[in-house]
Amino acid sequence: MHGIPISVKDLIHTKGIRTTAGSRILRRFVPKENAEVIERLIEAGAIILGKTNLHEFAFGVTNLNPHYGVARNPWDPRRISGGSSGGSAVTVSSAMAPASIGTDTGGSIRIPAAACGCVGLKPTYGRVSLNGVIPLSDSLDHVGPLTRCVQDAAIMLEIMADPAQTLTGRSAKGKLSFTRDLRKGVHGLCVGVPRQYFFDRISTAVRKNVLAALVLLEQLGARVCEVELKGMEETDELAGVITSGEALANHWDWIRTRASDYGRDVYSLIRGAMNQRSSEYILAQARREKYGERLAQVLQSVDVLAVPAIPMEAPRIEEIEVIVGGKRESVRSAFLRLTRPGNLSGLPAITLPCGFSNEELPVGLQLIGRRWDETMLLRVAYSFEQATSWHRRFPCEPSG
Repeated sequence: MHGIPISVKDLIHTKGIRTTAGSRILRRFVPKENAEVIERLIEAGAIILGKTNLHEFAFGVTNLNPHYGVARNPWDPRRISGGSSGGSAVTVSSAMAPASIGTDTGGSIRIPAAACGCVGLKPTYGRVSLNGVIPLSDSLDHVGPLTRCVQDAAIMLEIMADPAQTLTGRSAKGKLSFTRDLRKGVHGLCVGVPRQYFFDRISTAVRKNVLAALVLLEQLGARVCEVELKGMEETDELAGVITSGEALANHWDWIRTRASDYGRDVYSLIRGAMNQRSSEYILAQARREKYGERLAQVLQSVDVLAVPAIPMEAPRIEEIEVIVGGKRESVRSAFLRLTRPGNLSGLPAITLPCGFSNEELPVGLQLIGRRWDETMLLRVAYSFEQATSWHRRFPCEPSG
């Protein structure tokens, strides 16, 4: 990556450069050391172009930041970019930087990537070090790349990944390799499509484009089959309980001594966690294993799962609630429910463009893979991407 400029979510320590976490509390914080992932990228020759805006403390999905302003969607500045890594997605989608580093606790890489029409990769939990990353929820946080294309995400992951974590994905010479199988195609692979949950309440544009993506994968030689994946509707609540409990622990001192420095929405979320019983958190952690095992069991019979990334196109900035599938819900609830299973299970997942709505807003396809098997995940994503032109479109270009 010699000479390649990248942007970095302002939640990740950069030596000598302010790292605010999108907050007033840390507005003057200047780390003395780089985060481990930044060290790896710099050693590979990358140049830090700048830090990107985010939802305050990464605790939100809109990137409407009360302290540093709104990260607007480059396809329509009247709409949100998604969060919490909204600024990172904007820099990539609008060609300010070829790649960015984001974090993902409930979908914070994949949500803005889908909303802004770029690639967002959440690796297996533990694949990329969290050392030097300001935590939101320690057991759900992930670090990963946002890029213009799948191959760039694979290259970034090769550099970012901690080689001590696992031998899976190593080349014959012992080096981690996520690009080696990209061009093997999908012929003979099995793509699983869950019957339950992921397609229950989605917009017409999302359904149309994701189903078209599945047809294309079949045309490329993959076998697309329905799979049983019951009980996923509970994952949203479980992830919420765990996130709230761990966020409260990380903000315990500040929420009691600097409450007025928080934005209204993040303050409400952290303060609300004080009413949560410790038994709820403990039980949620115990129950999460069941859903991880359920996903892992399904992935024994298929190579990847294919589902929507977010259930609708990016809403307008002023919208607090949306109607999806005939049901009214908050933007936060809608955006998180299809990505949280990937965090709860720790499985790798990637979002990539699969089409556009009638309003010329991006639609994202989400692929979920086996633990430590980003190689297969990237292979399927690359095959689909190369058969389409969605990743080559920029916001300033007209359709057609």
